[in-house]
Amino acid sequence: QVQLVESGGGLVRTGGSLTLSCAASGRTFDSYIMGWFRQAPGKEREFVAAISRRAGSTRYTHSVEGRFTISRDNAKNTVYLQMNSLNPEDTAVYYCAADQASVIRTYREEYDDWGQGTQVTVSS
Repeated sequence: QVQLVESGGGLVRTGGSLTLSCAASGRTFDSYIMGWFRQAPGKEREFVAAISRRAGSTRYTHSVEGRFTISRDNAKNTVYLQMNSLNPEDTAVYYCAADQASVIRTYREEYDDWGQGTQVTVSS
């Protein structure tokens, strides 16, 4: 099990940028695939991006490709989500999650551990 704490959310105008961070506890961070999900009001929690254990592979949902970048620093037990060209449809609570699988998966039910979330609000 790993404990996850997100930070970096906030209010930004359309076209702006934010970088989210997710700090993980424990000494086995590099054994987890890490993902970012988001949940807008009244909607299901959806996959945003994920990164493999050694950062060799990444995957994004179509709506954020080319705008968001997921990265990780295993020495710092931290995963990041750089978000550019934000628009109001990106407004949501963003969660990081950890998965002990060996390949990237995109279904929230497959992720074992979750952070508490950080709010991102994009104004028009």
